[in-house]
Amino acid sequence: MSFPISPVLAQATPAAGAQGGGLSMIIMMVVLFGLMYFMMIRPQMKRQKEHRALVASLAKGDEVVTNGGIAGRVDEVGETFITVEIAANVKVKVQKGAVQQVLPKGSLKSV
Repeated sequence: MSFPISPVLAQATPAAGAQGGGLSMIIMMVVLFGLMYFMMIRPQMKRQKEHRALVASLAKGDEVVTNGGIAGRVDEVGETFITVEIAANVKVKVQKGAVQQVLPKGSLKSV
């Protein structure tokens, strides 16, 4: 059986096609990175910025919930720690970064 294409031409064809594939691979990687940036990195940076603003704005009397689920009223605000009163005369010292959210005033009285 004889093949109409010589082995030299058959081997040369994929090399010519691979050169064009390199540019498309780079474009695909750039598009993939751009997609990852807008879908994952940018929203995470926005959440971090909002959390830093929330922690910086903590004041005495704010009602907060920590990452551990403890709800209470801020009694003292320090440089890196806050004191949260979780019941009458029961105070817990937590890191400022552990505050998950600030509740509206009067939320803890309704519980």
